Amino acid sequence: MRVPHDNWMDAPRRERAVENVDVRTLPETAFGLRNLPTWATMGFMVIEGTTLVLAMAAYLYIKRNFAEWPPPPTPLPDLIIPSINAALLLATMAPFVVAWRAARATSLPAIRIALVIGTVMSLACTALRGFEFAALNTRWDSSAYGSVVWLLVALHSSLLAVDLLESIVITAMTYSAGFEQKHYTDVEDAALYQCFLSLSWVPIYLLVFIFPRWS
Repeated sequence: MRVPHDNWMDAPRRERAVENVDVRTLPETAFGLRNLPTWATMGFMVIEGTTLVLAMAAYLYIKRNFAEWPPPPTPLPDLIIPSINAALLLATMAPFVVAWRAARATSLPAIRIALVIGTVMSLACTALRGFEFAALNTRWDSSAYGSVVWLLVALHSSLLAVDLLESIVITAMTYSAGFEQKHYTDVEDAALYQCFLSLSWVPIYLLVFIFPRWS
């Protein structure tokens, strides 16, 4: 009796043949959603964004308990420094977007220039944030209003400080001999997070500094 060549005994052999894949032609660096750390960065953005949304919801909930906002005798928050810092924070996205594009083009000189500019601007934003606390014109323990506005600004400030440290480290890496091909994706992730950080401040700025003038 003749046994067919293509039978169940050949199945494991065929499976082993499929497993032998030559990966030498695959790129060493993957950008965007093909890069696993990018998913981790997006996960952080979701978690931290949720925290900020909950804090803003608490702000609006507390506001419903007062006929005037901020409650007397608390003065309105100042606008000059917070408005300058909000504009600067949005402008900080520009050099990081340039660094993002340069990373995809693997242009290290362009990355270095863009990151230095972006990091200096981020440092200025962090320094101005200290003056923004003073611009609130209230203490954190003065009232429910004081507590919630300090909470909102402090939450975002913690993200701003951590991001500044990350930007300094990544910028220093680009000038070190240990900078490798895989680190281009780190630049992309840093730029992505900077855009999230800048844009997430917009609703907080509007709530804390603009909304009391219209409520």
